Amino acid sequence: MRLYLLALNPTDSVTEGFLPAAAALGLDVTVLTDHPEAHRAVYPDVEIVECDVRDFRAVVTRISTHHRPDAVFSNSDHLQTQAALAADYFGLPGKDWRAALACKDKAEMRRRLAAAGVDTVWSAELTGPGAVEPVALAAPYPCVLKPREGVASEDVVLVDGPEELRSRAEEFFTRRPDAVLVVEEYLPGELYTLETLGDGNRRHVLGGFHTELSAPPYFIEERLVFVPAPKERVVAQILAQLDALGVGFGACHTEFVVHEGRARIIEVNYRAIGDQVDLLLARLLEIPLFEHILRTHLGEPLPADLGTRQGGAARLEYPCADRAGTLTSAPPATELTVDDVHLTYRPLRAVGERHELYRTNRDYLGVLRATGSDQPTVDRVSAQFLAAHRWEVQP
Repeated sequence: MRLYLLALNPTDSVTEGFLPAAAALGLDVTVLTDHPEAHRAVYPDVEIVECDVRDFRAVVTRISTHHRPDAVFSNSDHLQTQAALAADYFGLPGKDWRAALACKDKAEMRRRLAAAGVDTVWSAELTGPGAVEPVALAAPYPCVLKPREGVASEDVVLVDGPEELRSRAEEFFTRRPDAVLVVEEYLPGELYTLETLGDGNRRHVLGGFHTELSAPPYFIEERLVFVPAPKERVVAQILAQLDALGVGFGACHTEFVVHEGRARIIEVNYRAIGDQVDLLLARLLEIPLFEHILRTHLGEPLPADLGTRQGGAARLEYPCADRAGTLTSAPPATELTVDDVHLTYRPLRAVGERHELYRTNRDYLGVLRATGSDQPTVDRVSAQFLAAHRWEVQP
């Protein structure tokens, strides 16, 4: 059976998750990508085919002139609509492209949630500097400015007034004149995620994470702590909003805030959670998560009981650069067990590399994944690891 995997840049999720899962399922994999050499360097034994994967027409053509497909899949946030359209074209199981588009387009997501009557958030789109003035006058402050199709907190900022909104938007359009910005009201509350997996008929809630962010005005995710059993009333509210968007197939990562008992979606990433959290989740729950995800795209139903491990605890930490410069000191990749807590540390930036300060997850220097049986021990062991190592960035 042939799996077409659409990808942009190589990721840990593909390397350590989806490719091993495809091998376990006996699938032949063809990676379609617009960066073939980068993928060949990482996956030398996998068939890599060059394709403009952002264009669904190019994807359909490339598949039609190659091997017959049995599944079309992507875990890229930017390629869900293209993968869904291609799967539908070939009559294969997949996500509803309308739902994929509504999740990716943050303005359309707000419109659909409001039209369904499940949540209404003040929101407006900016298509260039000329559109800023009326929005600046009408926006509720503080408000959030972000790219309509953005990801990973890239160019997301909290603004306090009309002048700051104008200056931030103008700077953005200088760099990205063809992009579109969304301005929306700031939603207060504690930030969480909900991780779900569905086959179109049955949906499993895998748990979620409590997310700690950097100080305003930016929204960099610095730390995540596993929440094995989110409150039922909160889950019900989020699932109702996902239903309104048409989300229910494959993996989905939803970010939301809870304020005074009310759960409101921040954004929906219609894919498995990234930044190595999916790898931690598979280990923590002790299930073949990536195989389950691929099976749904092969048309196989999910079992009524996934057999997930109960009572586990987990934490992720992202040591982060606080300045532009060269990384001069950092620990190597590490795997160890301390007090029954399994620690995995992976560098995300090589010593000797120089980078600007991005105010996004591109500032991550590494990721520490910790899993165990009780949260206090996981927290203590994680803190000890971080205290014992140094990450130094020299201007």
